[in-house]
Amino acid sequence: MLGKILLTLAVMVGAYFVIRARLQGRASTDRSAPPPRTPLVPPATLRAVAYGLVTVMVAGSLLWLYLGWEQGHEVVAVQVINANTGAVTTYRARRVDIDGRRFTTLDGRQVTLADVERMVLE
Repeated sequence: MLGKILLTLAVMVGAYFVIRARLQGRASTDRSAPPPRTPLVPPATLRAVAYGLVTVMVAGSLLWLYLGWEQGHEVVAVQVINANTGAVTTYRARRVDIDGRRFTTLDGRQVTLADVERMVLE
């Protein structure tokens, strides 16, 4: 959510500088002798802002990757419920090891669910 807000603000600031530059360009074409052009923002400031944005984007990407990895390696309880008999069997597995109707438990057993069985993650 914060990333969307920051992206919106960055687009708004960029649009402001583009419109301002265009308006200054029109004003200078109306005069007979254009004044010497000075940049709206000093190049050192632009460079610092660009490096800051790249740093924020890389840090955000690394954080997103780490949180995804951490969630994938979270240990969850998997309950397998037989719909015909009502028997419940509980296993423990990592989220990354659960794939559709099959999963691998922490101790290495591979479990494939039958058509009459249902899986509940806790």
